[in-house]
Amino acid sequence: MSTAVLWMLAALACFAALDTTTKVVSRLAPVLLVVWFRFLFQGVLSTLLLVPRRRRLRSLRSRHEKLQWLRGVSLVGCSLFAILALQHLPLGEFTAILMLTPLSIALMAVRAQGERIGPLHWALLFGGMAGALIILRPGSAMFGWAVLLPLAVVVCNTAYQLVTARLARREDSGITQCYTGWIGALVTSAALPWAWQSVGARTWALMALIGLLGSAGHLLLMQAYRRAPPGRLAPFLYGQIGFATLASWWVFDHTPDALAWLGLVMIAGCGAASTLLPVPRER
Repeated sequence: MSTAVLWMLAALACFAALDTTTKVVSRLAPVLLVVWFRFLFQGVLSTLLLVPRRRRLRSLRSRHEKLQWLRGVSLVGCSLFAILALQHLPLGEFTAILMLTPLSIALMAVRAQGERIGPLHWALLFGGMAGALIILRPGSAMFGWAVLLPLAVVVCNTAYQLVTARLARREDSGITQCYTGWIGALVTSAALPWAWQSVGARTWALMALIGLLGSAGHLLLMQAYRRAPPGRLAPFLYGQIGFATLASWWVFDHTPDALAWLGLVMIAGCGAASTLLPVPRER
C-alpha cells in the first residue's frame, strides 16, 4: 500500500506541474494552439508506443467508437475550459474547485445508475459545495464570469470520468489513449487556422512539456492502481490541492487568504471522507 501511495503522490505532483506549466503557456500562446498540440502530442506518442505491440494499424481500431468520440470531446472541453480558467484564477483555488468532480460523479450515479446515497454522503456533498462557495465568495472580486470556467471543467470532467469507466471494462487502455489523442487533435484542428500564431522555441518546448507531464502523470497513476484498489487510494487524490497551492506560491507568488484556506480544507476533507464511507448498494 505504501508503494502505491508514493506512485499516486508522484502522479499528483505531475498533474500539479502540468497545470502550472499550462498557466504559464496560456500567457504565451493561443488557447486552441496549446490544446491542439497537447492532443497531437498524445496521439503521436500513443501510436508510436502501441503500433510495435500491435504490429499493424488495423488492430488499433476501437469496438466502441461512439464512446471514444464522447470521451475525446469531453476531454477537449476539459482542456479548453481549464486553460481559460487558469488565465483568470489562482492555481490552488482552481484545483480545489476541480475536486468537486468526485461529488458530481456521485450525483450522476444516483440519477443514471440508481445508486443510493445516505444522509452522511449528502452532508459531505453539500459541505464540499459550501467550500467552493467560500473560495468563490459571491459578491467578491473573484466571483465574476470566470468562476463559471472551472465549473464547466467539472461538468466536462464528470462526463469524461463516467465514459472512461465504461470504456475501461470494454476496451484496451492503449487504444483508448490513442483514440483520445487523435480525436482531440482532429476536433481542435478545425479551428486551428483562426488560432494559429507564430510562437518561439521556448513556448514550443513548454507545450511539449505539457504533453510529457500529462503522459507521465497518467502512467504513474496506472502504476498506483496496479498496486492498490481505487477506493483505498481515493483520499490521496485531494493531495493535488496541496501540490497546486505550493506551486502557486513558488511560481506565481500567490497564497490563499484565510477564507480560501477554509474552503480548501472543506473540499478536501469532505471529499476524502466521502471516499471512506461504505459503497451504497444499488436499488
